[in-house]
Amino acid sequence: MSTSQFMRAVRITGHGGPEVLEPAEVAVLAPRAGEVLVQVGAVALNNTDLWTREGAYGRPGDPKALSGWRGPIDFPRIQGADVAGRVVAVGAGGEASLVGRRVVVDPAIYDTEGPDANPVGLMGSERDGGYAEYVTAPVERVHDVTESPLTDDQLAALPTAYGTALGMIERGRLRKGETALVSGASGGVGLALVQIARARGARVLAISSGPKVDAVREEGAHEVIDRAGDVAEQIRTAAPEGIDVTLDVVAGELVGEGLPLLREGGRWVIAGALAGYDVTFDVRRLYLHNAQVIGSSMHTPAHFDLLMDLARRAEVQPVIAATFPLDQAARAQEELSRRGHVGKIVMHP
Repeated sequence: MSTSQFMRAVRITGHGGPEVLEPAEVAVLAPRAGEVLVQVGAVALNNTDLWTREGAYGRPGDPKALSGWRGPIDFPRIQGADVAGRVVAVGAGGEASLVGRRVVVDPAIYDTEGPDANPVGLMGSERDGGYAEYVTAPVERVHDVTESPLTDDQLAALPTAYGTALGMIERGRLRKGETALVSGASGGVGLALVQIARARGARVLAISSGPKVDAVREEGAHEVIDRAGDVAEQIRTAAPEGIDVTLDVVAGELVGEGLPLLREGGRWVIAGALAGYDVTFDVRRLYLHNAQVIGSSMHTPAHFDLLMDLARRAEVQPVIAATFPLDQAARAQEELSRRGHVGKIVMHP
């Protein structure tokens, strides 16, 4: 397939507000050996886009430092971790049969080879991403989903949100018959957690705001707890015997209030800090009850393989809240930051 020499893209030129998102015309990179070139069909937005743009991740020893996902950002940077599209070219020595295949890109940059590697970088942060017409990716990170009945929008919604959710569920060892508590349940990761935990056979309690309760319940939550009320008391009422696994993207005060609600041997898995990263809790609730607090950052290659199997069989159904053209990236990020939607926001180049 032939491609243009130049492409439309949206880049951040520094840390800041939506104004640092700038449209640009840039060269289309030729894929190197071991890479493919993907024509972007859809790119989904994530909180990581906002926090990378804002420099909100901090650094070890300096939590208020402006920083990208894992350190300083090389500007200008094309954002966008979550890409679905088609392979249009392969690097030297690559498998030509990949051209034309419908694919999802695993956006993680891993610390080593092997199925259990940890993500230490992210497409759209440590390397250019999918806010563009084309993106290059290592061939081993490109997953063929040609036969999936999911739309490009739904496929693009999977990598970060559903990858993060599956990583949390796997690291938290959620089993059939256990009770799971999901915070931030109306967001992209939250809805993914509800869907996957329900599919695992867990009893799912979900925390959400009043206007979004019905939507969260429709995605599989057995009980929905209104975050505007007394959350701890509502959890006690809904699960008087306690929670086996909490899947938390909110953190903040919820951690201290919720840890005593875990059952013996319970697990509290954290993959976000929407309510604040500075957390206080009674450590006795951990060692006296053999409980665990587990940090979870995205997924491993093995987790992503499981996710792509689910996608090929359409066993997950991402909810698309809104779509925008690429040249409205700033508006799309502003919509994401308002958190009034349920599901994922997607852009089309």
